[in-house]
Amino acid sequence: MSVNARVDARAVPWHHRLVRPLPALTPETEFFWTAGADGRLRLLRCTDCYSYVHPPAPVCPRCTSRALQPEPVSGRGTVLTFTINHQEWGLLDPPYVIAIVELAEDPSVRLTTNLVGIDPEEVRSGMPVQVRFEHVDDVYLPLFEPAAMT
Repeated sequence: MSVNARVDARAVPWHHRLVRPLPALTPETEFFWTAGADGRLRLLRCTDCYSYVHPPAPVCPRCTSRALQPEPVSGRGTVLTFTINHQEWGLLDPPYVIAIVELAEDPSVRLTTNLVGIDPEEVRSGMPVQVRFEHVDDVYLPLFEPAAMT
């Protein structure tokens, strides 16, 4: 095959085509990106005003305290809004869902994520979801799937 030959992406197994960019593990964010190792989503929480802080920051935006500690949360939330991507960008096989999820502990804390384990056409705003981690290298990406009925 010549160097300039085009390869049909459909002929390559999906797990070899996915090139999801991974976040950098910094001292400020490593706890968040590695928390999934034990299956628990963790967010920073201010020990002075008890607010959750996401994305991770060195100072609480509500009270300006620097007393922040990672704390496990339930991993449950609600889809606030979403979009279904039908364009192939080389990241994920379309169609896939990009969603903003409000966390159960504090709906003002929102994560931009992918919804998995559901047909994209079945996703609805307001649907309950729960975290599920995708382990890639040293990172555990928090994705969300429909919540199990209890």
